[in-house]
Amino acid sequence: QVQLVESGGGLVQAGGSLRLSCAVSGHSISTYVMGWFRQAPGKEREFVAHISWNGGRSYYADSVKGRFTISRDNGKNTAYLQMNSLKPEDTAVYYCAGGGALSTRLGDFLSWGQGTQVTVSS
Repeated sequence: QVQLVESGGGLVQAGGSLRLSCAVSGHSISTYVMGWFRQAPGKEREFVAHISWNGGRSYYADSVKGRFTISRDNGKNTAYLQMNSLKPEDTAVYYCAGGGALSTRLGDFLSWGQGTQVTVSS
């Protein structure tokens, strides 16, 4: 059974940084495109970033481009999201996901974590 477990969320002031981790068990992430999504209260879940199987390609939502960096360590079966220059509008539950395509669509990701809360205070 595939499990994705996010960690690293928390409360941070605007301008601060957090690093999220997504540890995967039961499946080698080397066969997954890894993605990060987020869902703010009252809003739909939205794409944040994805990274290709070997880490050679990545893509970001415009809202986080230049501030967030997605990475992966296939040897550790873990993906990461480094978040810098955080803004209050980045407040959301952040989810990692694994899938088979370089996509921004939720439906293209097969396996999901339970999420980790990120709160950015002004």
